[in-house]
Amino acid sequence: MQSLLPLSLFLLVTGAAAGSFLALWAERLPHGEGVVLRGSRCRGCGARIGWRDLVPVVSWLSLGGRCRGCGATVPRWLWHAELGGVALAAAAILVAPTPALMALGALWLWLLMGLALCDLTAMRLPDPLNAALLATGLGLGMSGPGTGAALIGAGAGAGAFLTIRLAYQALRGREGLGMGDVKLMAGIGAGLGWQALPLVALIASLCALGVTLALRHGRVERDAEIPFGAYLCAAAALVWIATIGTT
Repeated sequence: MQSLLPLSLFLLVTGAAAGSFLALWAERLPHGEGVVLRGSRCRGCGARIGWRDLVPVVSWLSLGGRCRGCGATVPRWLWHAELGGVALAAAAILVAPTPALMALGALWLWLLMGLALCDLTAMRLPDPLNAALLATGLGLGMSGPGTGAALIGAGAGAGAFLTIRLAYQALRGREGLGMGDVKLMAGIGAGLGWQALPLVALIASLCALGVTLALRHGRVERDAEIPFGAYLCAAAALVWIATIGTT
């Protein structure tokens, strides 16, 4: 157990950084801004944010969630994403039986969180994150049941949702599922295997239905788009955490 301490500490620290980066990606996505070459700036005053104000978790706490220059409020969910990255790393550390599954599982969970944030903020599931999720899912398969099972899971996930997408279009004459959801299910299927896909879809559907019904008591349009990818990501993360220790 002591031999896993350096890896565990690395994943916890990296989790905060991963959460910060993915939250930044999701925050910039609706504005069409890049996340690699463009420096961070305050949305209120436009001032460039220095490195000392970009330390995950610590900077938000030290500044009280406000810009150092103008005092504008930094969205609390950005800080929550940093904490979420740490929490997901802790979950992988607790349930994964091997160091390889621990590291790959933490990365897979972070990618799911990033995709969920992007879907919630912009109704989009970026291809780079979906591709990384698929690659990591295949890595999980190689560390567990084997590459063949991971490939079957990826094909089953993408195939099932592509079929649903095409059938909905044929019956309703409009798009019900985006291709981003189809690609997302490839990564989820690769990481979990095809056997877990019905459970993931069921949990996601029930959660989406419950939230939608609750929101309809407010002032939400009946035909408002549902970020179903976010529910799929949450369901996949829950299923992996609940089952990885028993496989």
